[in-house]
Amino acid sequence: MKVKIKAKKVRDNIDKNGDILCGFEFVETLSEYSSRTKDRYFLVLSSLSLLFISLFIILMRAESIIYFKSNKIMYLYSIIAAIFLLTRYIFGALYKPVPLDINYTPGVTIVIPCFNEEKWIKRTIISCVNQDYPIDKLEVIVVDDCSNDRSVEKIKEVIEELKKEKKFELDKRLSYYVQEKNAGKREALCTGVLNAKHDLIVFVDSDSFLDPFAIINLVQPFKDPKMGGVAGRTDVANTYTNALTKMQSVRYYIAFRIMKAAEGYFDTVTCLSGPLSCYRKEIIMDNMELWRNQKFLGQSATFGDDRAMTNLVLSKHRTGYQDTAFCSTIVPNKYKVFLKQQMRWKRSWIRESIISGKFMWKKEPFAAVLFYIGLLVPILAPIVVGYNLIYIPLFQRTFPTTFVVGLLMMALMMSFAQMLLRKSTTWIFGMLFCIFYESVLLWQMPIAWVTFWKSTWGTRMTPSDIEEARKKAMMRKGRLGGSINEA
Repeated sequence: MKVKIKAKKVRDNIDKNGDILCGFEFVETLSEYSSRTKDRYFLVLSSLSLLFISLFIILMRAESIIYFKSNKIMYLYSIIAAIFLLTRYIFGALYKPVPLDINYTPGVTIVIPCFNEEKWIKRTIISCVNQDYPIDKLEVIVVDDCSNDRSVEKIKEVIEELKKEKKFELDKRLSYYVQEKNAGKREALCTGVLNAKHDLIVFVDSDSFLDPFAIINLVQPFKDPKMGGVAGRTDVANTYTNALTKMQSVRYYIAFRIMKAAEGYFDTVTCLSGPLSCYRKEIIMDNMELWRNQKFLGQSATFGDDRAMTNLVLSKHRTGYQDTAFCSTIVPNKYKVFLKQQMRWKRSWIRESIISGKFMWKKEPFAAVLFYIGLLVPILAPIVVGYNLIYIPLFQRTFPTTFVVGLLMMALMMSFAQMLLRKSTTWIFGMLFCIFYESVLLWQMPIAWVTFWKSTWGTRMTPSDIEEARKKAMMRKGRLGGSINEA
């Protein structure tokens, strides 16, 4: 970005060679300038475009009201879904991050849990150290959960390399721990928290990379004593790898800048995401045993740690979103890994939504209503889409024009927001993602309904995954033995 910051002269003199030496002080820091100017050029254009699409959707829902009696259930769902989507964009547009105060710098401990991330852990550690933040108020703790690759060697290597420079007191504020056995991500995070010396704890995934101004922006909402946790914005680091990563880049931007920002407007963010989130240490300590030993329907909860901790915080405190604090993360570039990740996320979403549904009614009324609508719409979506795109064409011999156009408008909202707010060339992949979601990802939801208690990750061999693999091997062995006996 182009930078134009005013400065004032603070001193000048002429040296012995006759050269004039001048010193200037800028009236605002680079972090303040970037926060103030970000996204302002396309605000009007994007607002008008999104307004047009919103009005079009409203007119379409007016048709639903006119023909409501012909199919009350389906038209009621379409009206509720449209209201939910439009209000998300409206409140996302109304959201504003907490202004940056460079004099507010509370003590922060960054905890990085690591398991088999030898490729990215060095970059993650360096990004956490390289922060525009007072060095005496920032420490970094890396906890390896007994990786079986070269992660530990990489951690030692980068820490020793940084400490050799003997700058910025890194020997006092950069450390690592290695778990004796693989105990899961939550145990690794707890180890970091128990060894933290500051009052604010930042969790950063081992494949996520912080912007240099991430921490100073992330802590600003904690000026409010009722604020218990804050999420930063996550972008995709490997956007241009292939079509899948480009689709995820659009999805991430909308999920944070629109959806999470809308929740942040009411200080009721339902998921403080793993790549970058901050909590008050005392809240984590008060809930640590409940969090690390969480069970659901008799099964240990091995994933969804971010949603689980968010629920514990949100039940008694506020949770916020700070769009000016951002990081980038590595997303799956293979469809098999991506689908397993999405299934895991859907299962944890169902599990934690059931839990949060018990207390969300106590929150701000409008936020509570949006939460319960947001819970209902995705769960019923497979039924509604199946009815409109399969049942109506096959059995009523009618093309679902209104429904298809509605999906197109929603896809355009996502793509236009990406194109105009972010000024990104990947905007077209927003429409492709909507098609991919309706044809593939949507149908994971029914499976998640009946398997949401499972504790396997699917994308890495955690103890639960190893046990699941052992059971499958025993079942295959049993079937094979039976076949041999029959023969």
